[in-house]
Amino acid sequence: MKHHPILVVEDDGLIRMDLADVLSDSGFGVVEAANADQALALLEAGIPVKAMLTDIDMPGSMNGIKLANLTASRWPECRIIVISGRFSPDQGSLPQGARFLSKPISERQLSVALFELGLSSTI
Repeated sequence: MKHHPILVVEDDGLIRMDLADVLSDSGFGVVEAANADQALALLEAGIPVKAMLTDIDMPGSMNGIKLANLTASRWPECRIIVISGRFSPDQGSLPQGARFLSKPISERQLSVALFELGLSSTI
């Protein structure tokens, strides 16, 4: 049974597919987007998501930090995890309650972050 749909926003198709597979195998519904513009289109279309996992460095109109802040202001019920292998967000740049994980992300790190955000997982 799928629960707690999670929006995975990652421009690298292999990483996005891997994250989606791990989440799906753990019972989460998954919606995928390759950049912030696609993610916003999905959110604005009313796709119900409980959480968003977004990369920082992506092509398009905004990076993952801007997407995280916009999402938090417009959809405050959406939990947010920001990931990056190149950047570390400055203190106070992420929305209240968001988590940051450095790539590569282990299944255990992802499980702990989801648990801290109030989402159960079998990862």
